[in-house]
Amino acid sequence: MTEIHVQAAAATQWLARIRVTLKPVVLDPQGDAVLTGLHQLGYQDVSSVRVGKYLEVTLTASSHEAAEAAVRAMCDRLLANPVIERYDFDVELRVSGAER
Repeated sequence: MTEIHVQAAAATQWLARIRVTLKPVVLDPQGDAVLTGLHQLGYQDVSSVRVGKYLEVTLTASSHEAAEAAVRAMCDRLLANPVIERYDFDVELRVSGAER
C-alpha cells in the first residue's frame, strides 16, 4: 500500500453536532420576534427566547482529538462570529450507512 492509501485507511468518519448561540450580552431581535409570536399563539408561560444555529458536519480525521481540533478551527474561522457568538459541539464516531 502507498502512504496515501495507509492514511486513508487510518482516517475515520466523525459527526460533529455544533450549536452556535449569541453571547448573553448581545440583543436578539429574532428571539424577541419568536417570543412575541409564541405569546400571540397563547404560550404566555414563555418568558424569553434566544435564537441560534445548529449544524451537523461530517468529517474525516485520524482520531477523536483530531476531529475535535478540526471542528474547533472551523467554528473559530467560519461557523461562529467570536465577537457576538459562542459555540459548543460534540463529536462522535459516524457509523457507515447510519442515518438518523
